[in-house]
Amino acid sequence: MSLALAAGPQPARADDADALALADSAPVKAKTASDWRWYAEAAFGQATPRNGGSATRNERLSLDLQLDKSFAPDWRAIVSDRLDVNWPAQGADQRAIHTIREAYLSWQAQADQIVDLGRVNARNGVALGYNPTDFFRDGAIRSVVSVDPSSLKTNRQGSVMLRGQTLWSGASLTALYAPKLAEQPNGAGFNPDWGATNGQNRWLVSASRQFTENLNPQGLLFGAQGQSPQLGLNLTTLIGDATVVFLEWSGGRSRTQLSQALNAVDDTAFRHRLATGATYTSEDKFSLTLEYDYNGAALDDATWSALMRGSPLVYGQYRIWVQNAQELPSQQAAFLYATWQDAVVKHLDLNAMLRFNVADHSHLSWLEARYHWDRADLALQWQFNNGSVGSEFGATTQQKAWQALVRYYF
Repeated sequence: MSLALAAGPQPARADDADALALADSAPVKAKTASDWRWYAEAAFGQATPRNGGSATRNERLSLDLQLDKSFAPDWRAIVSDRLDVNWPAQGADQRAIHTIREAYLSWQAQADQIVDLGRVNARNGVALGYNPTDFFRDGAIRSVVSVDPSSLKTNRQGSVMLRGQTLWSGASLTALYAPKLAEQPNGAGFNPDWGATNGQNRWLVSASRQFTENLNPQGLLFGAQGQSPQLGLNLTTLIGDATVVFLEWSGGRSRTQLSQALNAVDDTAFRHRLATGATYTSEDKFSLTLEYDYNGAALDDATWSALMRGSPLVYGQYRIWVQNAQELPSQQAAFLYATWQDAVVKHLDLNAMLRFNVADHSHLSWLEARYHWDRADLALQWQFNNGSVGSEFGATTQQKAWQALVRYYF
């Protein structure tokens, strides 16, 4: 504290007034945000197999780059890129996995019209654990660094598309078209993998309208080559001052997931998918989400139980298809997610997640403690898979795992 402040307010002199006037008239250079942002992340951990064998160590080094650059009036270039290097390798030749999350040009044709062209990570949905209207998630994940839903949605590759958006007062309309670019996926570490995200022609039209301050529904219509159009609805509303209720639904004529996975008999019928729940946020930065999920194209309890006890080959084909499509294997699930910012001490965040399969009663538990500095994060994560043999979370090769990571922002 300076002596002048300690002594209390002083009468202004003429030279003080001149100095203040000069300071007021001097141009202030605004601090602009950087066009690019990147960080390096080092992680190491250990996984314990379910069969009681010895634990396996794993290490990872990741480089993450994001660029949002205006290079001409009304034109922007957006790039979001990630490289994960794993020890041991994920598969025979998958030590290094490169993911092009986004790479596109954006043109603001008018003040209320935007056109994008390139690889875009188009995400839809208001639920947290399961998103029936997230139509472009199929085949999008190349490298799983965390089972946290936000990580799975962010660190996936986008689809090549042409997207346009127009805005009105309290309303918006978006239309996009993603063409077929390749026949089959290619999981090679540095392959752009056009076949995973652009293996068929797809399109989406979505519109939203704000009716009240707390009611802004979104309707969607999605179509894909060889499939019937699918309808979608996203709806959220505020109850009281601390609780948000959400509903996400999609429906349309489709085959069951088992029929698609095995390329079996065509059993097309109208099927529903739903995610609904509520998020409560307290004044001390604690947030809790409870969610119920339903997938009418997945296996009912009896069929799922029979598949668990049946042919390992059929079971494996179905599990691989479900994992790639990021769908529920059985019809009903429950999801819980809790986060507490500045928990106990400032800059310490605690996160917890539970996924529960209603049919087989298996569950996945995940905990994270993360401490933030200005340019670095330190995190410790723990995961536990519990369930009977063949259940959703009992069939995983690892029963429990932990991971520590350090992230540095440049």
